[in-house]
Amino acid sequence: MPSTLPDGDAAPASGELPDSALRGVGERPFGFYVHVPFCVTRCGYCDFNTYTAAELGPGASHRDYADAAIAEVRLARRVLGDAELPVETVFFGGGTPTLLPPGDLARILAAIDAEFGLRPGAEVTTEANPESVDPASLARLREGGFTRVSFGMQSAREHVLKVLDRHHTSGRAAQAVREARAAGFEHVNLDLIYSTPGESDDDWRASLAAAIEAEPDHVSAYSLIVEEGTRLAARIRRGELPMPDDDVAADRYLIADAMLAEAGFGWYEVSNWATSDDARCRHNLLYWTGGDWWAVGPGAHSHVGGTRWWNVKHPAAYAQRLAAGASPAHAREVLADEDRETERLMLELRLSSGYPLGEVAPRARTAVAAALGGGLLEPEPFKAGRMVLTLKGRLLADALVRDLVS
Repeated sequence: MPSTLPDGDAAPASGELPDSALRGVGERPFGFYVHVPFCVTRCGYCDFNTYTAAELGPGASHRDYADAAIAEVRLARRVLGDAELPVETVFFGGGTPTLLPPGDLARILAAIDAEFGLRPGAEVTTEANPESVDPASLARLREGGFTRVSFGMQSAREHVLKVLDRHHTSGRAAQAVREARAAGFEHVNLDLIYSTPGESDDDWRASLAAAIEAEPDHVSAYSLIVEEGTRLAARIRRGELPMPDDDVAADRYLIADAMLAEAGFGWYEVSNWATSDDARCRHNLLYWTGGDWWAVGPGAHSHVGGTRWWNVKHPAAYAQRLAAGASPAHAREVLADEDRETERLMLELRLSSGYPLGEVAPRARTAVAAALGGGLLEPEPFKAGRMVLTLKGRLLADALVRDLVS
């Protein structure tokens, strides 16, 4: 089943934001996330807010989705007022955005441009399953203003893909990269997952080698997380598959970092590597460095000026609210200053640029000293006033953040 929404305060039907959120709008980087909640099948590990045709039910359809999304873009303009808000990044995620016709995706992008204006050189990304695109659709996306595409490769081994319930063949992702390049996409990402039950070190090396050989300029690699309520979790609970092992995951991360570095990829966030600064995902950097973003779509989470809100989950309820002229927001929270600083530390410490040492709370100085002494922080940046993770520190980043904020 799709993931549940968090609790929060009631969101007004108008979508109105508190004054604290609107202060400084236009001074911070601004982007759009567009959630497309449709999938052909549900992958066994996925708990995202997505729907297959069988799960969708009445009142929602692929055909009408672009119009509902455009209605929310127009709502965003009304809520945010007349402030100059040139959009620096747009990211279409899912689900599988490319299950919609390229023309519908381009229409949504055009509405964002019409209401807010895309900054010159804006990054516009769509996620895609390798089997959901072909040379013609990629060419239409490029013509429609998309500049970057991110393919869900996950693995190059058929038996690993089978465990993940992925339905593309092992070589399709590499072919999709070539097709994207031919269509004019300069920036292409491949997503990989490691520590899938049944995957060996050699399987993981083969997946990395295949990804590198495909010549994307960006690779994301994530350890498999077993989410409650998923088909994968049920299979593990029944004893059909083993639970992923943390030590194995750490070894796989080290393999990834070594192979990607040798191939010319540099890490810039714990789970992300790029061949150059230009190849880094600017949309994700906007998230990680405290920008503002409006998230369009059912279940999508937005953030503006310390206020976070999330939309109703089901596409039918989402469309009904917008058709009635109301905001699709389900609930929201206004983050306290301390919570915002904790989030900033948690996110920026994962970046290769690190976190300013002078902004660490006094109570955390003992933990900082222990991290430096334990080899978790790079000595030279530390001397210059930055906390930057070593390779060992990247493996223990979550634990280090807990120590720093406890």
